[in-house]
Amino acid sequence: MPMFRSVAAYAPQGVTALGLGIVNEIFCRPGFDFALCAERPGMLRTDLGLPLPVEHGLDRLADADLILALPGVEFRADPAQAVLAALRAAYGRGAMIAAHCVGVFLPAAAGLLDGLEATTHWRFAADLAARHPAVRVRPESLYVDQGRLVTGAGALAGVDLCLYLIRREYGAAHANAIARDLVTVPYRSGGQLQYLPAPVPAGADDVRLSEVIAWARANLGRRLSVDDLAARALMSRRSFARRFKAATGATPHAWLLTQRLNLAEELLETTDLPVESIAHQVGYAGAAVFREQFALRRGVPPRDYRRAFRQR
Repeated sequence: MPMFRSVAAYAPQGVTALGLGIVNEIFCRPGFDFALCAERPGMLRTDLGLPLPVEHGLDRLADADLILALPGVEFRADPAQAVLAALRAAYGRGAMIAAHCVGVFLPAAAGLLDGLEATTHWRFAADLAARHPAVRVRPESLYVDQGRLVTGAGALAGVDLCLYLIRREYGAAHANAIARDLVTVPYRSGGQLQYLPAPVPAGADDVRLSEVIAWARANLGRRLSVDDLAARALMSRRSFARRFKAATGATPHAWLLTQRLNLAEELLETTDLPVESIAHQVGYAGAAVFREQFALRRGVPPRDYRRAFRQR
């Protein structure tokens, strides 16, 4: 069975409307028992100044499988001891805790991230590291998985974090279905470095690059090379590789590998195709290399992965 069904989102004063919208869209659907909670039931205000009635208090954290610490504008203030104690108790009994953007400051204040790696919005990474020096901050990452503690980067990277959690526990097909419903990609390659202030000028090259990326996604069964993609984009190999990494945060080779293995996961979960057939459908000449690459990514061979998610 999946690890979480009961999901509690903790909202601080000044909770961001964007954070609320993300968790509501992803977890307020069949299969999840979703609840919003606060330090105590009553009225909160969002970062937009809108009143938000909250039905549940900290008692809702006591039986949640997954707790989401939402970002809020007052993240630099010291959290109430009752909130920290509830978070520690939930983690101590085995709950999973996830946070993105400045919501990461809450599990850090509770001491849960001490000695572990974590990420947050790149703009506040230095602040997190200064306030909590025992946390190993990775500002370049979109999300960091430390088992039952998972942290994500800022703003819309909350979508990446939530889809990652669903992908990890429920499988690629489930995450991809939710991503299609939200009209977003189920998995983004690269990290936050691509969003630091170094804009790529827009122009005809960028339009061609977007078209080539879409074409490559639709043709993963082909033996695609960087030279082929560069030629299709009407660019030199060097220019294509540079602009591709600026746009996606990954090299063309790494991006192709990720896309192929994403598709392979979904095929393993949703079809009865033999592993050899799946290998060919995602662009591998033979099953041996595919098995090796899949095991490096997932830690288990394709057949074991299929068996695990069929059981779930």
